[in-house]
Amino acid sequence: MSGGVDSSVAAYLLKQQGYDVVGVTMKVWPQDCISRAEDKCCGPQAIADARGVAHALGIAHYVVDEADQFEKLVIDYFASEYKAGRTPNPCVMCNEKVKFGNLWSKAKAIGAQFIATGHYAIIEHLEGRAVLRKGRDPRKDQSYFLFSLRQEQLQRALCPLGAMEKPQIRAIARELGLKTADKVDSQEICFVPGNDYKAFLRSHLGPEEFHKGGIYDKAGNRLGDHEGIELFTIGQRKGLPGGSAQPRYVIDIDPQNSRVIVGDAEDLVTGEFEMDHAYWHHCGEEPFEATVKIRYGHAGAEATVYPAADGKARVRLHKPQRAVTPGQAAVCYRGDEVLGGGWIARQSVAAVPA
Repeated sequence: MSGGVDSSVAAYLLKQQGYDVVGVTMKVWPQDCISRAEDKCCGPQAIADARGVAHALGIAHYVVDEADQFEKLVIDYFASEYKAGRTPNPCVMCNEKVKFGNLWSKAKAIGAQFIATGHYAIIEHLEGRAVLRKGRDPRKDQSYFLFSLRQEQLQRALCPLGAMEKPQIRAIARELGLKTADKVDSQEICFVPGNDYKAFLRSHLGPEEFHKGGIYDKAGNRLGDHEGIELFTIGQRKGLPGGSAQPRYVIDIDPQNSRVIVGDAEDLVTGEFEMDHAYWHHCGEEPFEATVKIRYGHAGAEATVYPAADGKARVRLHKPQRAVTPGQAAVCYRGDEVLGGGWIARQSVAAVPA
């Protein structure tokens, strides 16, 4: 229970369905986390809200301290990806490693059979396997963030809101008189205040950890200096040198040489890419057709996926897409079913003369 309306109503619905529900809120902020504001889902007000809802619903409530593990598994990953010139997706990692990962040992200790959340996704429990599907509300669907859950995790997971839409959730909360009924949804990474990841990295890493270097065009001309590759991501325009007749975009990042490489809009278009650490729910090693989302807000693109035995996969897009970004999750769908996915790998760095 994060202290928001979604997990509040999820707890209520499960209780109505006859489950013996126990509310659990994870304390995940480390002592140096600068985002410990009262409106955060990892903040003290969120814990108080969750406790109040649990009391109103007549269920037990516990606070579990996961700060150390959250820092190791999510925050350190977040920072290290930027240091490697990639753009991370901490919500996917948190779901896999923390919410449906470490928390399971504590759930088992109190005799729980499932971990339930307020995610907008559908999990079908079939004979011997689970199927992950998109949530019914396309504006709120969060199946993308759950793609990397293993079968054993999905089989012990419940998402009671998946077949509902947000207005229904708020209406239930208002009818119950829950204090979270009109609480504003968070649109940010929970540990990054104001969604300013650059400020967070400066605080978490320290300026001395940034990899400073040069900004280059594709011909190898040095256009200027930068304060760290950690401050750039593929497709970015802000913070680049001016003086060009056409808008410039970050088209590549060379972490070995601390170079940011810029080009034109057409340089961002990609027809094929590779994935690392791919995981498939029901697919073998034969190529298959799928709709692939290359980031959460992406509408999805038709593609042919070529899995490999080493956890890699090649994705050939039927229509080239813009800003395929290393470090982001590429999630494969057949209709509303999540087939699996992986992490977009860095392609060969654009050839820039030394």
